[in-house]
Amino acid sequence: MQRDHRPYWIKKASLLFQRLYVSWRVRPHMTRLGKRPMIINPWYIELFGGPIEIGDYVNIFSASDARTKLLVWSEREGQGGISIGNCCLMSPGVRIISAANIRVGNDCMFARNVSIADSDWHDVYDRVALGKCEPVIIKDNVWVCESAIICKGVTIGENSVVGAGSVVVRDIPANCIAAGNPAKKVKALDPGRTINKRTDWYLHPQKLFADVDQVDRECLQNNSFAHWLRVALCPKAGD
Repeated sequence: MQRDHRPYWIKKASLLFQRLYVSWRVRPHMTRLGKRPMIINPWYIELFGGPIEIGDYVNIFSASDARTKLLVWSEREGQGGISIGNCCLMSPGVRIISAANIRVGNDCMFARNVSIADSDWHDVYDRVALGKCEPVIIKDNVWVCESAIICKGVTIGENSVVGAGSVVVRDIPANCIAAGNPAKKVKALDPGRTINKRTDWYLHPQKLFADVDQVDRECLQNNSFAHWLRVALCPKAGD
């Protein structure tokens, strides 16, 4: 499909259903889920264990072929946990698995199929043991690109970018771009340039939500139910 063919009221009903599903099936599994989360296709999210804490205005996208997974599993009671700050973005296929502790700051973005784990999950010599566990810390405004892997014991500094397909096995400093396997700093960010954060987008949340709703009204106003049904059942070239 080249555009959204739904009538405005059908899109609104779909979003309402997803919010109700989040309240019914997602929120109860978390220690905290902040205000106004936008979770698309929440039935494709997998949650296990706890504590799992997520801040305000999070955007989580999931899909049938790329489920978003937040899992906590530890051999010892009181260990393991996932904490994610405000205004973060998680794309389909993001997988965060903790046996020690994973802390994500505010304004972080994770592209499709990013994997983060704080444990080896199996010891090199004792394959039935959990293996070594070390906390992962991802500081504010970090952007992790598609299919990157973040391994145990790593700290990624504020504002840094991790390139697509990178494997992070040691700390990444703040304000840089890192890439490769193993990932290392390849470029420093320009200190003279302002970095706009996702928090800036949410400075006036009610106005933001009203503006987005108005755009939907304008873009979908000419879509009829009959047209949407025809496209859904019998799509044609150009739809």
